[in-house]
Amino acid sequence: MSSPYTTRLAIPDVATYCHLRNASGLSPKTLEAASKGLPNSLFAVQVLQDNEIVGMGRIIGDGGCFYQVVDIAVLPEHQGRGLGKLIMREIMQYIEQQVPASAYVSLIADGQAHQLYAQFGFTHTAPKSVGMALKRQVGMAAREAACYSVGNACPTPACHLET
Repeated sequence: MSSPYTTRLAIPDVATYCHLRNASGLSPKTLEAASKGLPNSLFAVQVLQDNEIVGMGRIIGDGGCFYQVVDIAVLPEHQGRGLGKLIMREIMQYIEQQVPASAYVSLIADGQAHQLYAQFGFTHTAPKSVGMALKRQVGMAAREAACYSVGNACPTPACHLET
């Protein structure tokens, strides 16, 4: 039996990107931020069902020394069907074919996602290294713009509380 899902190696448009992030529970991004960031992707994959984008993943970085796997997102109604693995297989193929062996490839694993990434060879860096982040305060207007400017309400009211 064939899968109802296909992949496409392409960067999602800004509205789709913002919608997938919001709907899958990732922190919202404004249209301005997405418009600036997406064209700088080194690699991007989309998962489609009946020509609708239901999942995505990207690689960003400097193209030589440092790469980061980001934006692994699947719409809630399609989660639990192996799409995260499908996205990661495409990402790993890019890494194996295009990324220098001396490069550092990293990612941030939220919740139980570390179990998915471990299947592809990613390991915890602690205690030798600990990931750190600088989260800038985003005003309510920017959060609302990120959620509503793409014509979709937030998946939960909690998205307005994230910083």
